[in-house]
Amino acid sequence: MDDLKQLALRVPADVKAWLTEQAKRNGSSLNSEAIRAVRERMDRETQPQT
Repeated sequence: MDDLKQLALRVPADVKAWLTEQAKRNGSSLNSEAIRAVRERMDRETQPQT
């Protein structure tokens, strides 16, 4: 993944707390959890509607 770009992101405290908890639960970084959440949404948006 050589095409990584930095993004400064401001999120509400409850969103950060949720991401932090997910990261702890999954043994991953806050960054990884944010990417996972966005990718899940991307997948839902791009899947054909049935």
